[in-house]
Amino acid sequence: MDKLRKRARALRNTPTDAEDRLWQQLRRRQLAGFRFRRQMPLGGYIADFVCLEARLIVELDGGQHLEQRAYDQRRTEMLQSLGFRLLRYWNDEVLQGMPAVLEDILRALVHGKEHPSQPSPPVREREG
Repeated sequence: MDKLRKRARALRNTPTDAEDRLWQQLRRRQLAGFRFRRQMPLGGYIADFVCLEARLIVELDGGQHLEQRAYDQRRTEMLQSLGFRLLRYWNDEVLQGMPAVLEDILRALVHGKEHPSQPSPPVREREG
């Protein structure tokens, strides 16, 4: 097993509170029948949540992401070059506003399914 897959497995076994709560809502096709995978290696990176059918990645960010904006931008560009759209949320958004986060994800899932050939929209802006 390669290094990236081992790291993904370790991340799945030690989720943050926000990752765990969001996973409880996304797993087992609970969100409109879409299947998500968590901590999936893609393009040399590990994506938090991935729906292959809709080509959508959902990323949860903690405070450490304030200091690594350049890295996050390179990572986003790589994942978008693979044909994925990205949504980013702060951990607090998930912990304090799950219904709004799920509504936003569902909107992106349905939009992507209806318009699969459209280019990826820009990454959702974060407040902070």
